[in-house]
Amino acid sequence: MSSETTRSYRFPEGFLWGAATAAYQIEGSSMADGAGESIWDRFSHTPGNMKDGDTGDVACDHYNRWREDIELMKRLNLQAYRFSVSWSRVIPEGRGAINAKGLDFYDRLVDGLLEAGIEPLATLYHWDLPAALDDRGGWLNPDIADWFADYGQVLFETFKGRVKTWGTINEPWVIVDGGYLHGALAPGHRSAFEAVIAGHNVLRAHGAAVKRFREVGEGRIGIVLNIEPKYPASDKPEDEAARKRAEAQMNRWFLDPLMGRGYPEELKDVYGEAWREFPREDFELIAEPTDWMGLNWYTRAVPENAPDAWPVRARPVKQVQHAHTETGWEVYPPAFTDTLVWLSEQTGGKLPLMVTENGSAWYDPPHAIEGRIHDPMRVHYLQTHLKAMHDAIGKGVPLRGYMAWSLLDNLEWSLGYSKRFGITHVNFATQERTIKDSGLLYAEVIRSHGEVLDTL
Repeated sequence: MSSETTRSYRFPEGFLWGAATAAYQIEGSSMADGAGESIWDRFSHTPGNMKDGDTGDVACDHYNRWREDIELMKRLNLQAYRFSVSWSRVIPEGRGAINAKGLDFYDRLVDGLLEAGIEPLATLYHWDLPAALDDRGGWLNPDIADWFADYGQVLFETFKGRVKTWGTINEPWVIVDGGYLHGALAPGHRSAFEAVIAGHNVLRAHGAAVKRFREVGEGRIGIVLNIEPKYPASDKPEDEAARKRAEAQMNRWFLDPLMGRGYPEELKDVYGEAWREFPREDFELIAEPTDWMGLNWYTRAVPENAPDAWPVRARPVKQVQHAHTETGWEVYPPAFTDTLVWLSEQTGGKLPLMVTENGSAWYDPPHAIEGRIHDPMRVHYLQTHLKAMHDAIGKGVPLRGYMAWSLLDNLEWSLGYSKRFGITHVNFATQERTIKDSGLLYAEVIRSHGEVLDTL
């Protein structure tokens, strides 16, 4: 008998397995049935903003094919489905009158999920602000905290008892860095002054929604952050300083105030004259206690000091010894373990965490070949990252679930349909769905509660 013992990757009982999407990326029909225009409708229809001129007008046609997609979830053995609600579909002007037909779409979706034995995890906001609110200043208007809480209340009351896990805002940093600092995402602004204000109002809106949920809602509520760990490019003091600036600007800008620690000191250095002080009572609102926190994780960065890289003065150094995805992101699973441990420490060690997105973009053909999509790089990414996640649980991280990104190939924002993240392939010409090899593996992981990883 061999003295070596086989490593077991069985996950704890009750661990929740699912997949994630976002409304504008998959639904299509964005202006159907009385829906209002969103900032992504505007941004995607503005020439020069989107690769190949792509838009979300059709996307994956999930608005019409949601029943088919629930059947797909069942084939993948999903226990949960994380989706976002389109604010402008439910409240076309962002405030005021409710669009009954838009709300009914999510009503039917939630009922369909529950009938299929799949737990719905709903996100209030995944980047698609109603254009009518953008006309009032959007995230630059301090009143948006109340607008957001009012919108949340509509959903909290509508789905009370049916949706038990809520997320307020998906990736505040991307909303602000992409939408207000660098202009690569809607609404396409480029201003450090605006970014500082928008970031603060996003956090205030989160806090206001949590408070409103405590008054009228039922279940659990949290927020979803994207964390990209920073490893210094060398042991030079200037590279370590660059690492600290990059970590503060991307990871701690939103995490620290949520945990009641205020903003990192490094942000004053990063933003200079654009930085400003905010009232103490704002930070009390921002730090409203939540029931869980979501982590979206894809890669790490290895920054070096770069005085010409505005505004952080840090630039990532490509690690050529490792594979990189179609989006140029390094594949380095140990950093996933490190990040989960770090996030648990930063949140006090007891706050339940969930991986709300994790995935990778690789080349896939535009259509299935003999009924199959072979995606060995995504298969490898999935199995190594699930093992890395299991290692984090072994280190005491209170991790409660994993949502693969994404259920479907979809609109990768301003990159259009050029990057495929799905565990299910979508032929965008015909809307045919084909579960990829990575999806077949994931279905087996769920069925075996992770034990299939023992042999991989």
